[in-house]
Amino acid sequence: MADESSPRDLRGLIVFAWVWVSAPLAYGVYELVRKATQLFTG
Repeated sequence: MADESSPRDLRGLIVFAWVWVSAPLAYGVYELVRKATQLFTG
């Protein structure tokens, strides 16, 4: 049936997908906070 490496490969793909989405999202949130701080503090 399924070989033993399949769940591990799938886990790696899931981790990669989370990093692929989370990294730009985190950068966007960081930039949003930085620019909002500049906007409201002058």
